[in-house]
Amino acid sequence: MNTREIAVEYRLSHWAELIKGRGECGLTVRAYCESLGIHENSYYYWLKKLREAACEKLAGNYSKTNSLTSPVFAEVKLPVQSAMLPFDGVAQNRICVETAGVRITADGEYPADKLAELLRTVMRSCL
Repeated sequence: MNTREIAVEYRLSHWAELIKGRGECGLTVRAYCESLGIHENSYYYWLKKLREAACEKLAGNYSKTNSLTSPVFAEVKLPVQSAMLPFDGVAQNRICVETAGVRITADGEYPADKLAELLRTVMRSCL
């Protein structure tokens, strides 16, 4: 790690403490920044940087624990009678899950373990 990376890590750590302090004190961002003599734009700049760093860390952890590098497709076989029913959004005994622009609808007879496997596959492919 070079001195520039160390400086960035130090600043991130410093601002993480400041932002955490704001959450604990209960003041508005404006009042908190005024009390510390910092500019509100600086607060939001470093909040964004902290969020980006957290996302990068999560993505790095995910890629280390998951060997998937390309989208994965899972075949879903529905009973013929369920496939023929129109989806009206209010059907009884149905579940509808929507995430990342993908909607999965299943009837109450669809095996829970298969639905869980399908949801995991969709979530992995959306990251």
